[in-house]
Amino acid sequence: MKLLIIQSRPSKVLLKYLVSVTLAIFSLLTHADDLGGISARSEIYAIPTLTVSDKQFLLGDTGGKEVLVGGILRFPPNPASKKLPVIFLVHGSSGMGANIDYWSNHFLTKGFATFSLDGFTGRGLTAVGPNQALLGRLNLVLDSYRALEILAKHPRLDSSKFVMMGFSRGGQAALFSSLQRFNDMWNKSGVVFAAHIPFYADCGTSYMSEEITTGKPIQMHHGKADDYNPLAPCKVYVEKLKKSSQNVDLFEYDFASHTFDSPLGSNPPAISKDSQTVRNCRILEKSKGVLINSETNREFKYSDACVELNPHVGKDLVATQLATERVDSFLANLFK
Repeated sequence: MKLLIIQSRPSKVLLKYLVSVTLAIFSLLTHADDLGGISARSEIYAIPTLTVSDKQFLLGDTGGKEVLVGGILRFPPNPASKKLPVIFLVHGSSGMGANIDYWSNHFLTKGFATFSLDGFTGRGLTAVGPNQALLGRLNLVLDSYRALEILAKHPRLDSSKFVMMGFSRGGQAALFSSLQRFNDMWNKSGVVFAAHIPFYADCGTSYMSEEITTGKPIQMHHGKADDYNPLAPCKVYVEKLKKSSQNVDLFEYDFASHTFDSPLGSNPPAISKDSQTVRNCRILEKSKGVLINSETNREFKYSDACVELNPHVGKDLVATQLATERVDSFLANLFK
């Protein structure tokens, strides 16, 4: 672990942070067993879905390519009830990583089942960070709805207690799977997610009717130091949702960067080499199905000048601990 040496008098915020780091490390070391969630049973699913462009998704066009994606359903060892709540976990641009395991293991210790959705392998992908155009960003929303159709019929699961949680690209899916418009077009399961928990989502794209959700609670988590998916557009979107009387909260973490909850992330954060970021793009759905770069007033492409490379990613123990406590409290209140 690298130590931060202070040459001049540190600010009160930084001192508070350093104390929090020490406490977080102590907590993780003294409660190591809490990180080792054991699954009593696992089931692997093939989920029929489509690969569509964002335009096709926004138009409700079902003419995409048929494909099977995968998912792992894990059951807790000591369930509190016969029918279980399920936390859906949806990965980001690098595929299923260490943060998926961290959260799945943690939720198992809390008595929740988890469903980890892999939207890449079945499509022949491992990562899309260096070429985001390889897969439309809204495909993971569709995949999640298709998984709902299957898991809603499972005799051991409570379909009224399915929660959508995602990270980065998956965080964007967790956020916008809440939109009533998207549910009306694509969700054929007969149920809706009971809540949405996006982590460091990309909020730089604005969709038509995005202020109208299913009404289910949304709890967002974002680092202030995130230069992959910056915080600022999410704050703007949250205010828009609140003005529309939607149920949303946003938690900000002072020093956290992108993927701050990954136990294998670097500290300090490192460059995600050649990864594309739309941090300086503002993308608008001005007419149905057409995503416009607001700077050029033309259809957005990943070759646009606003698309940049080499954002940072890295872990933050303090932010992870705080976020975990807040998510736990959120779910406890949701399912009390």
